Amino acid sequence: MKFLLITLITHTGGSSPTERFREVVANAVLGEELGFDGFGVGERHERPFISSSPPVVLSHIAAKTSRIRLFTAVTTLSLLDPVRAYEDYATLDHLSGGRLELIIGKGNGAAQAQLFHVTAEDQWERNRESYELFRRLWREDKVTWQGRFRPSLTEAETWPRPLQRPIRVWHGSATSKESVDLAARYGDPLFSANVTNPIDPYAELIDHYRERWAHYGHDPADALVGAGTAGYYAARTSQEAIDTYRPIFEARVLFQRRLGLPVVFPTLEDAIERGSILVGSPQQIIDKVLRYHKRFGHEVMHLHADADGLTPAQHRGALELFQAEIAPALRAEIPSRPFPSPGSDS
Repeated sequence: MKFLLITLITHTGGSSPTERFREVVANAVLGEELGFDGFGVGERHERPFISSSPPVVLSHIAAKTSRIRLFTAVTTLSLLDPVRAYEDYATLDHLSGGRLELIIGKGNGAAQAQLFHVTAEDQWERNRESYELFRRLWREDKVTWQGRFRPSLTEAETWPRPLQRPIRVWHGSATSKESVDLAARYGDPLFSANVTNPIDPYAELIDHYRERWAHYGHDPADALVGAGTAGYYAARTSQEAIDTYRPIFEARVLFQRRLGLPVVFPTLEDAIERGSILVGSPQQIIDKVLRYHKRFGHEVMHLHADADGLTPAQHRGALELFQAEIAPALRAEIPSRPFPSPGSDS
């Protein structure tokens, strides 16, 4: 199994945006130091997030690191001009030495509709169309194309040509079958959000992905799945982990209620029992990930990159414990395929 750290760069005060961005970069450097396989930066265009420009943040991280794989989480292609997105990410592909992977998705939120005039009625069609053009731009030196949502192209050339030919693109999936079907149609990997709800709806979408994968004629053995988690803190004993994480979880629930968001797991114990949050002793976390793996068959998993209310020492200590005791056990139990290398067919 491979392990990513991912941040949406939430900013709710307590530090300046400058300090928050520096914290994100420092966490990426720490992730590489500790041996994590990848680091992901989300894309959001509304409060409380300041992650509106993942290519810029990832470029800075690329300059500060040398080995860790760089992910977007997710690139909201339904909102972006695919030509401009291609130019940004092809450039970043070179700057990172071919360490880039994309997770794409339609995005969500009322502010996005205001900023980009993308509606609930057309967001999936925009996502599909943008991805199909983006995919061609990455693979073809000259593209002739016509669609609904941007001007047509005739023998168009885009520069620079990318380092990875092609790049691997994952499709982020939360609740809708549209992203699942698009991933299966093109033989792309799927990354399940696996954050907000209990396991069943996510497992059903992953099952649907595998069904559609076979429907489109792909070898079932080639299907690749990743999955997220809703939080992480490990300590030597479960009680120590729960006592440390409880105020963090309760603050999160309070924040959700203030925003008028549904609270699926009202208590930490409920979230540990029914959700994907990983809080407990190393063995408890290993057992829980293996239980999820039986339903998902996933090879890649993400943890939150941010301290999320932990002290810097607690945050680092929990990540060190993960790499020392949890990751080795899971890597031994769950084989995973290597990341693509620059120039390979991914």
